Amino acid sequence: MCKQCDYTIHGAQHHFGWDNSIAPVQTVAPGSTILFQCQDSSAGQLGPSSSVADVVALDFGKINPVSGPVFIEGAEPGDALKITLDHFAPREQDGSAWGWTANIPGFGLLADQFTDPALTIWRYDAATLAPALWGRHGRVPLKPFTGTIGVAQAEPGLHSVVPPRRTGGNLDIRDIAQGTVLYLPVEVAGAVFSVGDTHAAQGDGEVCGTAIESPMDVTLTLDLVKGANLKMPRFTTPGPVTRHLDAKGYEVTTGIGPDLMTGARQAVEQMVDLLCAQHGMPAVDAYMLVSTCGDLRISEIVDMPNWVVSFYFPRAVFE
Repeated sequence: MCKQCDYTIHGAQHHFGWDNSIAPVQTVAPGSTILFQCQDSSAGQLGPSSSVADVVALDFGKINPVSGPVFIEGAEPGDALKITLDHFAPREQDGSAWGWTANIPGFGLLADQFTDPALTIWRYDAATLAPALWGRHGRVPLKPFTGTIGVAQAEPGLHSVVPPRRTGGNLDIRDIAQGTVLYLPVEVAGAVFSVGDTHAAQGDGEVCGTAIESPMDVTLTLDLVKGANLKMPRFTTPGPVTRHLDAKGYEVTTGIGPDLMTGARQAVEQMVDLLCAQHGMPAVDAYMLVSTCGDLRISEIVDMPNWVVSFYFPRAVFE
């Protein structure tokens, strides 16, 4: 428990999807600091002892639970909700923090190529956040963050939690981490804020569709910026965002052509092939690994008719 928190939103206080008619579980004043107990993105369907069979059996109606919602007093359409991410505390089970990465058939950038389910279970030190072991030789640096964080939309009805939206949601931006300040446009009275889908690590793009999915307690502070009139989310980071992976440099592959999605696929395909050749790993393992720590970048988008997408894989994982 967080002694400095004004409120705690328990793990059982969660919902699936965005709907501005969901009754808030708590009403808070601007400036309140709140601890949210967040489940992993499977809502507990996967755990430290899970197998590939559990991936096959996933109930997708219970994917990406978000804790909340919370009603913020005085929040009105046109305001911005200011969210300061204060702290992430991975929860332990059987003596350590844990997470999972899966290839889920039909999901991910290369879903047409990786059609069979696969699962990796991670264990790591919640106190030190030392890099998590991949096989016998690889180590993935950790950076806890929240994958899904948002407020309710003005449109009535239930909206899927899977796609990101202008009011936030499943953004999967790895830099919405400790110390970051996120601003979300408010569309309904009270903002109606929820958070979940916590990750221990992820590369930019989350290319296989999952990161290191890990249950955590998230402490954050909610405030208001009146009349901000934001059109989309924006955020401010407290410092450098890539230094934790830069020490040994990168292996980089590219995709070049007139379509950015095709270029992204080409860049990732080539990185999977490169890691398989360099380290003798199965292709699906390489695909899941790069999802947790490799970064897709748009390197050039002005020299028509072709654009350049690059994929950066940190050499520190194996060196």
